[in-house]
Amino acid sequence: MRRRRAEKRPIDPDPRYGDTMVAKFINVIMRDGKKSIARRIVYEAFEIIQQRTKQDPLEVFRKAISNVAPVVEVRSRRIGGANYQIPMEVREDRRIALAMRWIKQYARERRDKSMALKLAAELIAAANGEGGAVRKRDEVHRMAEANRAFAHYRW
Repeated sequence: MRRRRAEKRPIDPDPRYGDTMVAKFINVIMRDGKKSIARRIVYEAFEIIQQRTKQDPLEVFRKAISNVAPVVEVRSRRIGGANYQIPMEVREDRRIALAMRWIKQYARERRDKSMALKLAAELIAAANGEGGAVRKRDEVHRMAEANRAFAHYRW
């Protein structure tokens, strides 16, 4: 067991947009430590968003993250020999992390040529309140709503 909680390391903003959220997203997209490839994928996706929507890709990205970020989720808790799904509010940093993870996951499942195209399509869909990541958020919210009766077990 740890003596204390490990402190969060600050993330440097990405070089092109000067935004820490984009830098975090690049880290989420990255596989096997290949950051330059992850950067290229994200920046290409942003260029595609710019072409398709004629809007600032950073605004579309932020809107997508806010549309996908869950407010409540269910956590398992064992009480008296039974496991209960207890709805709990999600911390801000976890909300963003989950949103990024879900966007990546559902982008990867899309049927498109390159990852940049898949990512751009998923971000545009999420910004419009559609797509797999938004469906996932709605599903998590429904689960929390269905288990509201166990909210008093919150710790």
